[in-house]
Amino acid sequence: MNYDLIVSDFDGTLRRDDGSVGERTQRAIANFTAKGGIFTVCTGRMTSSVLPIARKLGLKGPVVSFQGSTIADIETGKILFEHAFPFEDALFVLETMESLGYRVHFYSPTEFYTNYEGEELSWYESVVGVKGKRISHLSSFLREHPMPIIKILTMVRAEDKLHVFETLKEKLGAKYYVTYSAACLVEVALSGCDKGTAVKFLADYYHIPLEKTMSFGDNFNDVPMILAAGLGVAVANAADSLKEVAPLVSEYTNNEDAVGRTIEEYVREETR
Repeated sequence: MNYDLIVSDFDGTLRRDDGSVGERTQRAIANFTAKGGIFTVCTGRMTSSVLPIARKLGLKGPVVSFQGSTIADIETGKILFEHAFPFEDALFVLETMESLGYRVHFYSPTEFYTNYEGEELSWYESVVGVKGKRISHLSSFLREHPMPIIKILTMVRAEDKLHVFETLKEKLGAKYYVTYSAACLVEVALSGCDKGTAVKFLADYYHIPLEKTMSFGDNFNDVPMILAAGLGVAVANAADSLKEVAPLVSEYTNNEDAVGRTIEEYVREETR
């Protein structure tokens, strides 16, 4: 089977729970790209968090961040695609979340701002490698300091995630893309800014038919990417919501080199 473009989620998919990318997976990626294949990462992380990761893995070309809202060149950092909220829309989402008493982050292209402190925030900052700026009232701050906003999220308790997801979908409406990732993050971007859109952008960017693309994921926010690619793969540790729609479910987890093993099995021929 011949796939020319592989797009993988990072956390919970390519990244092991200890923060590393397995050697077997790294070898499989290196062999694939050495034959002319394109491998890249598509993540909900902010661009400044994922660029160092992509560079460390030796990847070239575009990388996708902010759930598909931004695509940047790995080597130069040049933005190839970016879709920010219109100012009034960003205010509307922030004010809605604040009225519900949520713990909120909003993201400019390079920084994030938050309205709370605590161990959960410290954990998040350590994972993404970026420290947020503490602001007590985010919507008021944004009114006084207008800036492009790419993504807005709330950090919730795991048992509240689905309720918060449904609440925000109802209150925000179809103009906004509401999704969730990990155990505790419910995220909002503009409708049409998702990982599936990113896969289609990358396929067009490289002039690769979608049937020659492969994608990997582990959570609900990966559903658009899994459905857009020629072959969408859910790793074994994936959420049931992704496994239910994925054409292929790996028998291996992120800790067992699911991405690398699948590349070895399904990408056998010379790429373009």
